[in-house]
Amino acid sequence: MTYVVQAVWTARDGEESAVADIIRLITPLSRQEPGNLAYQAHVSTDDPRRFMIYEEYVDAAAFQTHRASDHFQEHVVGDCLARLESREITTYTPLAS
Repeated sequence: MTYVVQAVWTARDGEESAVADIIRLITPLSRQEPGNLAYQAHVSTDDPRRFMIYEEYVDAAAFQTHRASDHFQEHVVGDCLARLESREITTYTPLAS
């Protein structure tokens, strides 16, 4: 079963452009990771400071590998987190049918 992550980031006032640039930078790198099935970022139509990233991995271990990756550590942990007002991470698994 796949492992889905919904990350909702709200940039601090004035940081939305920098956060968007970081997301644009990490998106292709994240898509190339082993175990990544999908990685798509979105910006709210109502609030340009609010971003939602939809991520899908083969399993939870692949998500942990993503979080430990050099690009995640450098650009998200090392830069982006300080630019955020809030961050919510919600994980999902498929509903049995």
